[in-house]
Amino acid sequence: MTTPSTIDSPTLTTGTWTLDPSHSAVTFSIRHLGISKVRGRFDRFDATLEVGPNPSDIRVTATVDLSSVDTNHPDRDAHLRSTDFFDVETNPQMQFVSTSVTPFDDGYVMAGDLTLNGITRPLELPVEFHCVEEYMGNELHAGFSGQGELRRSEFGIDFGLLPLGGDRLALADVVKIELDVQFVAPAAE
Repeated sequence: MTTPSTIDSPTLTTGTWTLDPSHSAVTFSIRHLGISKVRGRFDRFDATLEVGPNPSDIRVTATVDLSSVDTNHPDRDAHLRSTDFFDVETNPQMQFVSTSVTPFDDGYVMAGDLTLNGITRPLELPVEFHCVEEYMGNELHAGFSGQGELRRSEFGIDFGLLPLGGDRLALADVVKIELDVQFVAPAAE
């Protein structure tokens, strides 16, 4: 993420930028049996990027529809929706609300609160700003990517945390997250 004062022209304009879902992705991976990764994505999600007049006035709010999980295996996806994992009947969404965006190395760190399974925990995501570009001759799009990880046990999701010997688990506790998002500039007033 970045601040309006640090981007070359064109810039992030003040206002609420909306997600372009057809050019965005929320994906994850988790180690299975300690030998390979299972990868998946969420097909339905939304986010807004609010840019204020001051560099510190940046806020990201995002929601993920947990029932849209897709690991390319329908039985596994049904299991992920169950009470063993997401319990989508009780907690249909995962939500992230940023609390700060600060420069770090060649990018930024976005800190915020992640709510999953009815539990809210702090989460930091290293974020890279790519650029602002005009799309189809009429709208400005801003591109960002981010990677991070969370421990599912911290959100009360402990299914499969069975030791297999050594430091291997049936299903890892750490879930790696990858985000690629485009936001559309607010309409000119």
